[in-house]
Amino acid sequence: MRKLAVCFFMILLLVHPLAALSADDYIVGAEDVLKITIYNHPELTTTERVSGEGIITLPLIGEVKVAGLTTDQVAKKIASGLADGFIVDPNVSVFVVEFRSKKTIIMGQVNKPGIYMLSGNTTFLELLSQAGSLTKDAGDKATIKRKSVAGAEGEGVITIDLKKLIEQGDTSLDIALMDGDNVYIPKAGVFYITGEIKNPAAYKYEEGLTLIKAVTMAGGLTDKASSGRIRILRKVDRKEKVIQNAGMDEPVRPDDIIIVPESFF
Repeated sequence: MRKLAVCFFMILLLVHPLAALSADDYIVGAEDVLKITIYNHPELTTTERVSGEGIITLPLIGEVKVAGLTTDQVAKKIASGLADGFIVDPNVSVFVVEFRSKKTIIMGQVNKPGIYMLSGNTTFLELLSQAGSLTKDAGDKATIKRKSVAGAEGEGVITIDLKKLIEQGDTSLDIALMDGDNVYIPKAGVFYITGEIKNPAAYKYEEGLTLIKAVTMAGGLTDKASSGRIRILRKVDRKEKVIQNAGMDEPVRPDDIIIVPESFF
């Protein structure tokens, strides 16, 4: 299942429509590096870093405020300045050489956690690919802490169901990331199963797990097992709780210990 999920993940990155969004939608910020090309005027072509005040300085027209504009809007603003007594009908293009103004942090169960630049319209899956994808111990949920907009206090929290996104292909969950987002992939919970079971061990917990599915994951009961006397050891508020004679539809929780006893007969 993990290998299939990884294959699907790579295919999804190649065909996902958001990956093809135009760089014209990118909003320029401080420290971004822009290449400005004036067609038929190679002497005016230049590469400029946006200052902390959001300004670049160009030949002929001097300082231009570009922070907060898309690259398409920057090109139109420069063209307007050049058309004002310098060049007739200037054709200007703006290309982002280095994305420096927008960053996000991804931590937890990825192979290369750290700080990443948001180049253009970076989606969650694209960031995950840059971070080396998930580790084998990754859980089924990712959380994104996002600064509130419009000056509101506090943070918003977005939860992404990784199983639906990666294994089931629900691309509606592949949201675009924003400057300052903090992404965290927690470690998956585990449960333990022992006794008269074919493959006693610790197993990765999955949401909605029941006893019958846990038994199936462990290879099924042995011929000596007493299926009617299975018990589950569970910690609740730091106290141990024992569920006796658990039914096969009993929900299993992370850190549960499932004990399958031997039949008396």
